[in-house]
Amino acid sequence: MKTKSRFAFESVLQQAGHKVVTATGIEGAKALLDTDQQIDVLFLDLNLGGDPEAGLVVAQQAQAMRPKLSYLYTTGAGVNGGMKAMFVEPFLFLPKPYTLEQLTKSVAFLLLAANPRPRLNLPDKDLPQSN
Repeated sequence: MKTKSRFAFESVLQQAGHKVVTATGIEGAKALLDTDQQIDVLFLDLNLGGDPEAGLVVAQQAQAMRPKLSYLYTTGAGVNGGMKAMFVEPFLFLPKPYTLEQLTKSVAFLLLAANPRPRLNLPDKDLPQSN
């Protein structure tokens, strides 16, 4: 069931126009971060390889390697205050179970926050005048 879910999430993100690169486990994530592959959002399950805090460790290491990353954390287990304190900024937390729509909106939000659209600056003469 987990494999089908992961493929469904990958598919919906690809359909939303995102390039998805996946890694399984702690070592796979570290290996991916060691490449030149462009990564904008790191989507991590806090529980990697049976360790309930392994995702936090991977995120801390990723921050040192790629300081401009955004983080999307998930887990089906509880999260305590100590764990939340270890979340790397900028981040969102998406507790399981979540919908495909919640996932795509979370990724889009993190991408937009990291790369805000430039504001349109109009000359003052083009603004309506009040009387």
